[in-house]
Amino acid sequence: MPLENIRNIVLVLSGKGGVGKSSITTQLALTLSLQGHSVGVLDIDLTGPSIPRFFGIEEAKVRQAPGGWIPVPVHDQQTLPRPLTANTSGNGAASANTDGQEIGALSCMSLGFILANRSDAVIWRGPKKTAMVRQFLTDVLWPPLDFLLIDTPPGTSDEHISLLENLLKQTAAPTSPPNQLAGAVVVTTPQAISISDVKKELNFCRKTGIKVLGVVENMAGFVCPNCSECTNVFSKGGGEVMAREFEVPFLGSVPIDPAFVQLIEEGTRPVYPKGTSVVGREIGTGGGVNGHGDDHERVDLLADKYRDCSLCPLFDAIVGRLVADIRGS
Repeated sequence: MPLENIRNIVLVLSGKGGVGKSSITTQLALTLSLQGHSVGVLDIDLTGPSIPRFFGIEEAKVRQAPGGWIPVPVHDQQTLPRPLTANTSGNGAASANTDGQEIGALSCMSLGFILANRSDAVIWRGPKKTAMVRQFLTDVLWPPLDFLLIDTPPGTSDEHISLLENLLKQTAAPTSPPNQLAGAVVVTTPQAISISDVKKELNFCRKTGIKVLGVVENMAGFVCPNCSECTNVFSKGGGEVMAREFEVPFLGSVPIDPAFVQLIEEGTRPVYPKGTSVVGREIGTGGGVNGHGDDHERVDLLADKYRDCSLCPLFDAIVGRLVADIRGS
């Protein structure tokens, strides 16, 4: 069974479109990889497959192999050079951690890799969508993975029902790892209209027996690219209130960062004004953590560029809580 190689399966859900599920999935995957885990991303948003775009691998094609499809690699397991860290000896100089940072392999599967033309509209009825989801779960030859993140479409549609039916069937097999279907991360934005729709998703999880690993509040503020001040243009705190109401963990709030948008759209490394600090970590003009981004060897990998993003420390904390919860269950 293709899912036998996977230790933990995590769904990324939301009852509303446009809340940033694919953005959250991408950053969860990058952060898990940066923490040394091997990661796969399965995109079952069939009518809007955006994962290839987020990882900068739109031109890639899926390869056939005996028994199924080989997912598209984003990067292999490797060692990244560590950024320079502040020297604590008091002389003001910077010193490097020469050990390097081990990152796990990352690969993706999406309908976007299969379509003949990227701009083709997917006009499918429910049975065809159901069959495609089933094929993704049975025919993708994943390498051994610590985590498989499944990016889902909004709502509780045919894709969700097919996904859960097949996942519950496969993960209940005697050969599957224990607690393989770890649960779901639910994404919302702070506005009341979004919260209202996402509550339906939480009720969907309750009725289907899917554990909610936590709620992430996306777009909770806007980080000014000039002064780095965060303004709550869409309000803030609604996701945390909803999590308390449903008695599920609140994983954290994530602001809109134009530097992350530029990283995805143009592939440029994030750069911030001098003195920018996130979660107690200074991010300087060179784009590096602790203000020494220009002093470490640059690697042309999305994961390495993402280390210089202001959202990286936030997701480091979110993923830390997520992994601790999964291991403790």
